[in-house]
Amino acid sequence: MKVSTKWLKDYIDLDINPEELAEKIERTAVEVDGVSRLDKNLKKIVVGATVEVRKHPESDHLNICQVDVGAAELLQIVCGAPNIAAGKKVIVALPNSRIAGNVKIKKSKMRGEVSEGMICSLQEIGFSESVVPKAYAAGIYLLPDDAKPGEPVYSYLGMDEDIIDLDVTPNRADMLSMRGTAHELAAIYDQKVILKKPALQEDLTDKISNYIQVTADKELSPTYLLRIIKDVQVEESPMWLQRRLWNAGIRPMNNVVDVTNYILLDYGQPLHSFDYQKIAGKGIEVRLAKSGETLRTLDEEERKLLPNDIVIADDNGPIALAGTMGGLNSGISAETQVIALEAAVFNSSAIRKTARKHNLHSEAAMRFERGINRGTVAEALDMAAQLIAELGNGKIVAGVAGTQDSIQPVIINISTKKINDVLGTELQIAEIKDIFERLGFTIEEENGNFTVSVPVRRWDISIPADLIEEVARIYGYDNLPATLPSGELTPGKYTYKQQVIRDTRSILEESGLMQAISYGLTSDKKAQRFMMEDAQSTRLNFPMSSDRTTVRMNLISGLLDDVAYNNARKVSDVMLYEQGRVFYRDVDNDRPREVEHVAAAMTGLYSAQSWHDEKKQIDFYVTKGIVEHLLTVLGVTDVNYRASQEHEEMHPGRTADIFIGNLFIGFVGEVHPNISKEYGIGRTYVFELDLQKIIDFNNELIVYQPVSKYPVITRDVAMAVGKEIANADIVNFIKKQSGKILSNVQLFDVYEGGKISTEQKSLAYELTYSDSSKTLEDDDVTADFEKVMSKLQAKFNVEIR
Repeated sequence: MKVSTKWLKDYIDLDINPEELAEKIERTAVEVDGVSRLDKNLKKIVVGATVEVRKHPESDHLNICQVDVGAAELLQIVCGAPNIAAGKKVIVALPNSRIAGNVKIKKSKMRGEVSEGMICSLQEIGFSESVVPKAYAAGIYLLPDDAKPGEPVYSYLGMDEDIIDLDVTPNRADMLSMRGTAHELAAIYDQKVILKKPALQEDLTDKISNYIQVTADKELSPTYLLRIIKDVQVEESPMWLQRRLWNAGIRPMNNVVDVTNYILLDYGQPLHSFDYQKIAGKGIEVRLAKSGETLRTLDEEERKLLPNDIVIADDNGPIALAGTMGGLNSGISAETQVIALEAAVFNSSAIRKTARKHNLHSEAAMRFERGINRGTVAEALDMAAQLIAELGNGKIVAGVAGTQDSIQPVIINISTKKINDVLGTELQIAEIKDIFERLGFTIEEENGNFTVSVPVRRWDISIPADLIEEVARIYGYDNLPATLPSGELTPGKYTYKQQVIRDTRSILEESGLMQAISYGLTSDKKAQRFMMEDAQSTRLNFPMSSDRTTVRMNLISGLLDDVAYNNARKVSDVMLYEQGRVFYRDVDNDRPREVEHVAAAMTGLYSAQSWHDEKKQIDFYVTKGIVEHLLTVLGVTDVNYRASQEHEEMHPGRTADIFIGNLFIGFVGEVHPNISKEYGIGRTYVFELDLQKIIDFNNELIVYQPVSKYPVITRDVAMAVGKEIANADIVNFIKKQSGKILSNVQLFDVYEGGKISTEQKSLAYELTYSDSSKTLEDDDVTADFEKVMSKLQAKFNVEIR
């Protein structure tokens, strides 16, 4: 919302530096995006009168103009604008002037003719293309006939007004209007607001019942009012109205449409004007769209209407999308003579859905979504009708068609003690009473207890907490006392869960991975990949885009997006991890469960070649090694890996499920080539772990175990086994069958070929035995070793080499 300080002075007597005013608004009410002024850095730009215009002898499109700029002699200026003509008031940049972009205008020659300055368009002196009237978009702007040659143009065009750009939050939609902003500043600076009321003059010889009948569904539009203005002449708006519109970022159109936009800014009340003569029949109905109905809106788009769209319809069908955009077939044109002017309150939820589905986020729709002042709907309509009649030489037909709901002020009870307890202040009854009165609230007070009547214009206030916030704002957040917590202080520390999460991040970063943070929303297809348990997807009712419709049920999909983003920018070595939550929804539950996960995606080189080391490519074993290191440091024991073909998105021969005992906690492996192709990435390895299960399973701190002072004994064994037998199966079996003295089993060699059968492979292991209480004897180790080897031969049919 762009607020002109000059316009504000119509309602409140404020003489405050704009930057200071903006800073006060930001500290008290809403954020301020900035303060601007169109004439900043401009110099020597004046009103000129074209006395003579003739064709340039050396050009088909240039003209030589003699221009009166209030000096003793006329200036000769060469101009190429198509709408230049004699007898017009124009914008002139004098020699040595500065226009937009800090461009200096000098005296020069154009095709042999002297040009002493420049005749400017609005764009050339700093106006945005979006606010320039269409009639002047391709040429120069023509000033009013009463503009005096030689005077600076800034005041004529409103360029000398300071504009404060408010970033209005949804809860303060009352400040999406000049009057609402004036009320707010009046409360901040303890001023009185002076508001003009419409002095309506109706043509009592004519009644609105002769023109129109209104039928409105109360659920769709609790208030719907129409006025008729006849004998209107549609033409260009006066300069004061154009100034106010373009300073607010709105393009002037004509005196009818401009008035509706002016009232939108002034009251915050959206209006719509129909060409009455284009309305079929004498009936207007507010209803839901019917199946198959379409509407060509003012932006010339043909729109297929949806069943929950609220429409304004005549006898032939929809003529406007309620609260969003009017129809082209009933729009105002130069031939319009009778205006049907609408002011209404529409169902905010329905307007929001319509605006999003049709991608029509208009100023009107934004205000209907957030709420409007229901107390001034009729007044805004009357003010608009009065202005249209004045500017278009029309007459207002007597009466208003439609219905209006009655709305009462909100009554809230609150005590002085409650306010002071929450804010930590010691405000007196008189101080609180003064704040409420400055806000325009009606109050009754008895023994420190307030009964507050909140005016309709502040529809954001409904509970005691809202009143406490109002007191804090006006009193000043910077004036609230700073207090320390009372009572016994306890040392702060991480919970076990917090510590595990932080340790997980540190371990992975120490392993060479970088943290990524992905969107919690993704597509339904990506959400249901790489899942670790059966669950229902959770979809948004109104997603912002088709790529963000469903809450995620895995972390890998987001990481693969990140890998693809990097690969597309020639970054081929990527090692990323993410720790975050996934969302599993059980059948018959509306809300999902939030589960802590950690995942990683890696592709390319793990380490580059150097003078000392060979390069190391990321593969299954590098990835599995990182997982093992992570689980070991976290103190997770009894981990085993089992080859898996259950994950459709993973390579069937290079994937393993990870278990703690028999508890499934995740998987590790290579992404399926089809998935990699879909993402446009090379061979990529991933893992994902259910961190919540790890936290729940391993809830004891790791206790340091001193190194045994007694020597260890090792035994090496090589065995020929079938190729289908996994190393993990051998290792787990040895650990299970051995006694307590076996401390470690390490695979140190794998061999195939030579004297080994083509159906077999040779695995060589080192078994380490130790006892922390005594020196081991060879006989004890040999007995344990031979017992295990015997059982191993019987179980797996291995051949000890």
